[in-house]
Amino acid sequence: MSDRPSLEVADILRWHGDDFVQAHADHLCGVQRRALHDLAVCRTAALGGHVEACAGCGAVRIAYNSCRNRHCPKCQAGLRARWLERERGLLLPVDYHHVVFTLPHQLNPLVLGNPAACYGLLFHSAWATLREVASDPRYLGAELGAVAVLHTWGQTLTHHPHLHCVVSGGGLSCDADGVVDESPRWVSCRPGFFLPVRLLSAVFRRHYLAGLRALHAAGRLRLGGSLAALTDAAAFAAWLQPVSACDWVVHSKPPVHGDADIVLKYLARYVHRVALANSRLLDLSDGQVTFTYKDYAHGGKPREMTLSADEFLRRWVQHILPRGFVKVRHYGLLSNRGRAAKLTRCRYLLGVVVPLQQEAAAAAAAAAGETAPAATRRCPYCGGELVVLEV
Repeated sequence: MSDRPSLEVADILRWHGDDFVQAHADHLCGVQRRALHDLAVCRTAALGGHVEACAGCGAVRIAYNSCRNRHCPKCQAGLRARWLERERGLLLPVDYHHVVFTLPHQLNPLVLGNPAACYGLLFHSAWATLREVASDPRYLGAELGAVAVLHTWGQTLTHHPHLHCVVSGGGLSCDADGVVDESPRWVSCRPGFFLPVRLLSAVFRRHYLAGLRALHAAGRLRLGGSLAALTDAAAFAAWLQPVSACDWVVHSKPPVHGDADIVLKYLARYVHRVALANSRLLDLSDGQVTFTYKDYAHGGKPREMTLSADEFLRRWVQHILPRGFVKVRHYGLLSNRGRAAKLTRCRYLLGVVVPLQQEAAAAAAAAAGETAPAATRRCPYCGGELVVLEV
């Protein structure tokens, strides 16, 4: 009995990874090379492992170690479960809104050449947008709490950078600059409505383009290859002009109703995901990879796509994030600074009773970045507890 998919990204790397690295050696950075290597050896003898036996039926098996690379499809399930357990203590009994900020595809060449700067600016601009609009008393007049998760891919592994933000449906009253009142009250969004989407789009565009101009003026953008001419300020301004004139996409989905478990399950769809799950792979033969995708242009209809192994890996590798880049961030009521005090105030205003010991433990765990204890490993045959015999 096994939940292991019949085909994995690791299999494609073992068969075609060396050829891909040789063909694209001049364009692969150290982080990308490391990810390609880690995924190829994940849960194989190359990383070592341990022998474990079932205390119930006596079955013995060898379990190899995981690579723990954050881009590995096999290593994300455990991370996601522990992260969600930690987040449970931060949720409030209110509706949560899902807002998606998407960068125009015209910026893709610049973003791919400057991932750390451009992805970081995406986080900054999205939160600046939410903060500015929500703090305006005409729309809400409150500081929100938000969790933002970066995704860089589309269903067919194309470059499609966007930010998923799960935002509280209300917050602590604040002034027009976003500073929380000394004696704040809880301000709720209107039922079924968050903030005006067209306004969010315009403000997001303004913040992001201002950030790009500042990065360019400070010489913090790498402009090589086809973008070499953009080192000139006038040329860069002209290149941005069409992007400045088009509408930017900010999509607000219906609010998530329900208790903490429902919101957590909703969050689980977006946190600790990688560009393509192993379950979507169908076939690898004759140097061709076939996988499934959802065709959102036709109502999300499931379809299949076949690419050469080289093209598949080229698309996949562009979603490897820079070393140390934080892809999940908290803002407002959920930011590390003052989080415990703000959430305590929110719960008081919302009439939520939390035992002091439980609240103190949750605050200490969140501050220390602790995770839930590892679950007991179970035998796939009888469900008994697995015991490690040898490392």
